[in-house]
Amino acid sequence: MNPAEKPSIGMILKGYPRISETFISNEILLLERLGFSIHLFSMRHPREPFSHQSIKQIKATVDYLPQSLAASLPRFLYHNLLLAKKNPRSYHLALRTAIRRFRRTRNPATLKHLFQAGYLVHHLLPGRGITHLHAHFAHSPTSVAMYAGGLSGLPYSFTGHAKDIYTSDPEQLREKIERARFVITCTEYNKRYLTEISNGNSTPIHRIYHGIDIDLFSRNRKRNEVKNLPVPPYQILTVARLTSKKGLPTVFRALRYLYDRGIAFRHTLIGDGDDREKILSLVKELGLSHVSRWLGTQPHHVVLDQYRRADLFVLGCETARNGDRDGIPNVFLESMAMEVPVVATRVSAIPELVQDGRTGLLIPPGEPEKMAQAMTRLLTDGDLRKRVIHEAKNRVIRNFDNSRMILDLAGVYRAEGLGIPSER
Repeated sequence: MNPAEKPSIGMILKGYPRISETFISNEILLLERLGFSIHLFSMRHPREPFSHQSIKQIKATVDYLPQSLAASLPRFLYHNLLLAKKNPRSYHLALRTAIRRFRRTRNPATLKHLFQAGYLVHHLLPGRGITHLHAHFAHSPTSVAMYAGGLSGLPYSFTGHAKDIYTSDPEQLREKIERARFVITCTEYNKRYLTEISNGNSTPIHRIYHGIDIDLFSRNRKRNEVKNLPVPPYQILTVARLTSKKGLPTVFRALRYLYDRGIAFRHTLIGDGDDREKILSLVKELGLSHVSRWLGTQPHHVVLDQYRRADLFVLGCETARNGDRDGIPNVFLESMAMEVPVVATRVSAIPELVQDGRTGLLIPPGEPEKMAQAMTRLLTDGDLRKRVIHEAKNRVIRNFDNSRMILDLAGVYRAEGLGIPSER
């Protein structure tokens, strides 16, 4: 590293940029504003043809790792063989680790992650001034970071979020925690689980909420309905990836209850995902096509406009069959900051944000009739609605402002000797 250069954090991501992962791009941008130098290594190219405006403000350069093992095998072999010749002992240890992990899960991606790490260390790392590796998501990005750390001698850390934690093999995850310099996660619920998984090892596990941009998610007009109840047809909003853990069937069955009771509404669904056809078929089957519309994935300005129009936000998160579950979906934070009351489910870390009767209403997962009752209350009970909107917004401002959360994250990095030193 050139002595004049600032030491950099090499951040390994599943994909970059991604519309559904603005919490990561926001983190990168805010860390840069605090003086940290970051270089990005992405395992996948963007899925969407557009990105949020904040991406354009990020200065970090990005290198994309070869994604396909078969298509990239010559490149992988070239760089990994040269690295093995240069550092035979460290490569032998990494290979032994990969073999042990493969025997544990029989996952063929294990070899690809080793090859990606070797490619990163031999081809992309030299000359970057990188002194630490940090991965977002505890599954494949952290696997690459773990191997790359062993091959390069650099320390690594990772941030665990939701699916990546709860669908990972516990033994594989424990090994990643043990080898990491530190671990970050975004909820107390996650921290308890990771602490239990770690089985008493000494790796520090820090809970730091993501938070949101309070300035971005704020209303630019008065909310008369805080004092005066909204009028039918009520505008009901859902923003979510179309996957099983979001509990969208519960939402639509709850909407059918409202419809059967003669409550006039218009529902908007924003998002996309693997369950798209299943969800859209259910909407048609329930006879809700004329009162519910699907907009697909949308950029920030469209989502913001829908928040401004909404009278209520609803999402039915649940634990999927494979163990996947949410942490605290950012859409709840965004809704609450935008003064849109929320109906949510009592799952995972959601109660750390949504306090029943105070900052929203909570129901058990998978109970559409109770969801419909909660929705009706927040649309028609003026005192409850006014109190919830006020307390919810205050809670987000106090506890989930990302300009404050990033200071906690920067403090962890600086305590580990990363980035610029804290001011004295």
